[in-house]
Amino acid sequence: MQAAQLNKYDKNFKLEVKDIPMPTPTANEILVQVKFAAVNPLEMLIGTGSVKLIQDYPMPTTMGSELSGVVTAVGTNVTDFKAGDAVYSRLPLSKIGAFAEFVAIDQDAVALKPENLDFAHSAAVPLTGLTAYQGLHEELHAQSGDSVMIPGGSGSFGQMAIPIAREMGLTVSVSGNARSKEAALANGVDQYFDYRQENYWEELAPVDYVIDTIGPKELDHELKVLKSGGKLLSLRMGPNRHFAQSHHLSWLKTTLFSLAGARLDRQTKAVGAQYRFIFVRSDGAQLRKITELVERENIVPAIDSTEFKLADINQALELVATGHPKGKVLIQF
Repeated sequence: MQAAQLNKYDKNFKLEVKDIPMPTPTANEILVQVKFAAVNPLEMLIGTGSVKLIQDYPMPTTMGSELSGVVTAVGTNVTDFKAGDAVYSRLPLSKIGAFAEFVAIDQDAVALKPENLDFAHSAAVPLTGLTAYQGLHEELHAQSGDSVMIPGGSGSFGQMAIPIAREMGLTVSVSGNARSKEAALANGVDQYFDYRQENYWEELAPVDYVIDTIGPKELDHELKVLKSGGKLLSLRMGPNRHFAQSHHLSWLKTTLFSLAGARLDRQTKAVGAQYRFIFVRSDGAQLRKITELVERENIVPAIDSTEFKLADINQALELVATGHPKGKVLIQF
């Protein structure tokens, strides 16, 4: 079968499409024929080696973290899936490989895809859906009545985070571009800021949580709207001591992450808040809850209209890295 593999970490990495053996599922795995694989900024972090302290991969490694497809075989211990099932997954961090015609996945990382979505749109859900779910429930421990601000929340992350936050009883504010305002309000946003016309940090009442999707350039603005005792959760700014300790990393990695995140910890502590970083994991049980929400709210994630095949993988990566995709970028098999 064909797969797109990374041969070495490199700031200018390219993936190589090559023929590799078909995987054989272990007792707890299912074999999935991939229909669509999503291309995410996560691929840039993995390919450049930026996250190798969190997860280091043997080379060559098949890339790709998110997919939809059809089950073609199951291991002897698998009871929840059968051949022919339409599924989707955020692959386990230690065993990625969505950029391939077939992939063997632990059954605990898989769920049946939403019935209201086709394979293309289903492939755009798992990573952002699980990030939003784990961020709100596990990192922020958000409670009904709390408030959250998501700068840049008009994109694919916000599309999943907004309904999850609303279902939890949170007041939700986001900033984004003008063309996304109507959709965000329809999605349940309480307050929307057009970033070209309004400065949310000058108008928004202090909130319990900020979820950062933009990175360091937005930090000062985000801290201005945090309540004392609040939390800033970043998807972009990197790990700190708390991340290392909560993931039970080694003494060396804990020391390195403590040093790397020291400035962020100091800046958030200065306003009486705490800094958190999330690196989302696979979780089939949580993905089933997300499936229920997607079906109930008829959530249809945005996907970019550019069509890519596996042979075009590096062009797809380039679009994600430097372009302005209008939704999730997909590889079609």
